[in-house]
Amino acid sequence: MLTEKTGGIKSLLFGGLVTFLRICLFKVIATGPIPEHIAFIMDGNRRYAKKHNFAEGSGHKAGYSSLVSMLGHCYELGVKYVTVYAFSIDNFKRRPDIVKFLMDLMLEKIELLLGEEGLVNQYGLRIYFIGNLKLLSEPVRAAVEKVMKATENNKRAVLLVCMPYTSTDEIVHAVKQSCENKRREIQTPVATKLANGASEGVEVMMELRKLANINLVDVEKHMYMGVAPDPDILIRSSGETRLSNFLLWQTANCPLYSPAALWPELDIRHLVWAVLNFQRSYPYLEKKKQKKISE
Repeated sequence: MLTEKTGGIKSLLFGGLVTFLRICLFKVIATGPIPEHIAFIMDGNRRYAKKHNFAEGSGHKAGYSSLVSMLGHCYELGVKYVTVYAFSIDNFKRRPDIVKFLMDLMLEKIELLLGEEGLVNQYGLRIYFIGNLKLLSEPVRAAVEKVMKATENNKRAVLLVCMPYTSTDEIVHAVKQSCENKRREIQTPVATKLANGASEGVEVMMELRKLANINLVDVEKHMYMGVAPDPDILIRSSGETRLSNFLLWQTANCPLYSPAALWPELDIRHLVWAVLNFQRSYPYLEKKKQKKISE
C-alpha cells in the first residue's frame, strides 16, 4: 500500500513538472509570431495498428487520443484555428464495415467533445464540420449539427473538422453557388428593364455583361472553409508530402511539414519544430500574404 502511494505521489510530481516545463517552453516560443491557423492531415492510423499488431480500428482510437493531445497543445500555445482532415469523400470507397466503424467512432467522440470535461468547455471551442454533410448518414449528420449549434456562441478557439471533404468537391460547390447567385442577380435587373420597355438588344446585353462577371471574391465566399483564414502551417504525419485533395485552394503559400511519425505518434516535439520553422520563415510568408491581399 505504501509503495502504491509513493508511486502515485511520484507520478503526480512528474506530471506537474512536465506541465510546468511545457508552459515555460510555450512562453518562450510565444515571444515570436504564433501561427493563427494550423491544419493537420492525420495520416498513419492503420499503419500504426499494423506496426504494433493491434486489432483493426485500434489505430483510429489511438489517433483520437493523439488529436485531443495535439489540440490542447495548439490552443495552449495560442493558435486560434485548428483544421483536421478527418474523413475524405474518397474514404466512402473503403469496405462498408470500415466506413461504419469510422462513423460509429465519430458519433462516440462527438459526445465526448460536448462532455463537461471535454475540449469544448476547457478551451471555449467552436466546432465546424466542413464538407459535403449531405453525404453523411442521418444519425451522424444530426450529431454534427447538434455540436455546431451547441458551440456557435464560443469565441476563444475554433476546431474545423473536414468530413466528408475533398478540395475538388469544395471548389465545385463554390463555383456552382457563385454561378447560381450571379444568375439570380442578373435576372432581377434585366427583367425590370424589359418590363420598363428597354430595347431588346444593346441595352440589355450591356447590362448582362456588366453583371455576369464572377470574381475571385465571389468564389471564395462560397468555400466551405470560408469561415476561417487560410492555414499558416500544414502538418502531415507519416512522412508523406502529398496533399491528398486537402485544402488545395487555401494552401498556396502555406509551408508543409511532414514528420516521419505516424499520426498516433505525433507529439509536442513535432508541433514545436513546425512552429519554430514557421517563425524562421515568417518575414517571407508574411510578405507573400500581404501581396495576395493587395491583389
